[in-house]
Amino acid sequence: MIDSNDIIVTMTAILSTMFAILGGLIYIQTPAITGTSSFYPNPKTEPSKYAYEMYHTYYSPIWMAIFGIIVIFQLYETWSAREYNLYLFLLALPCVLQPLIPSVVVSSPDAKRPLKERYATKATIWLAVYTFIGNYWYTHYFYSVLKATYSMPSTRLNNVPIAMFFATMFYFSSYHVFSNSMLRKIKTSFEPGMKRRILYLSTVFVLSYLTAFMETLTISSFPYYSFEDRNMAYTVGSAFYGIYFLVSFPAFLEFDRDVDMDIGGAAAGAAADAGPVGKKVTCWETVVESCGYGMMIMCLLDFVRLYLGVPLTVGV
Repeated sequence: MIDSNDIIVTMTAILSTMFAILGGLIYIQTPAITGTSSFYPNPKTEPSKYAYEMYHTYYSPIWMAIFGIIVIFQLYETWSAREYNLYLFLLALPCVLQPLIPSVVVSSPDAKRPLKERYATKATIWLAVYTFIGNYWYTHYFYSVLKATYSMPSTRLNNVPIAMFFATMFYFSSYHVFSNSMLRKIKTSFEPGMKRRILYLSTVFVLSYLTAFMETLTISSFPYYSFEDRNMAYTVGSAFYGIYFLVSFPAFLEFDRDVDMDIGGAAAGAAADAGPVGKKVTCWETVVESCGYGMMIMCLLDFVRLYLGVPLTVGV
């Protein structure tokens, strides 16, 4: 077992190396000549995505503050399974309701679209499906490989606390908006080519590992989610959890990329009466796409499990 001082040194070395590599890759990039470098979608050419991401940018610190207060002051100690379900459902609710109020933060073309055609609706479905798959299936890889356990009062589905399905919704909504901003910054800041491609892929890897590690670290004071070896969970477990995001971060950035193509085309000088262009993504295609990426992640998790020779137990 690694002691706490060793784990600090180990994680500092791992993260410092990652950031140093990213710094070197950024240094050798060629700046884009367009001068449109941005963390967020262009509000003129991608207003629907811009409105969606701004909404979650504003909501993320709100749920983080509430969640932090709950954990720091141990308010959960008096909770039954009903309270866990209720409070985490309430924190997830603004994520689910966002398609109904697409212009609440900034104006969005979604407000003029039917509900099923809104980018916010499809993005929420994409993440909801992913969240369900992750909890229903992937949690058992944590149980089996990392010996993780949930021991708080809970109502369960497939031996996973239902409250965790709700919590993952607001966690993943924030994670993917943040990753979108980082990856978009790379795509809009540097000239395309092999150097940018390497930086992009390296950033996906670092973001995935860092996101997994930070979640494990920040929730470590919650005693009812535990690991047999928490230090291993920080180092190896972060890489294992990070497999989720190796797939989902770049996938979500590119999801429904043409939703505002008609608006973008007009803004870019196309004929105003040209009508919608690009591929329209339906809600059903959204479900299928999210399921497809979900299966990719599950296969990667299982390949690691097979390599380690760990048996998988589901639903017990």
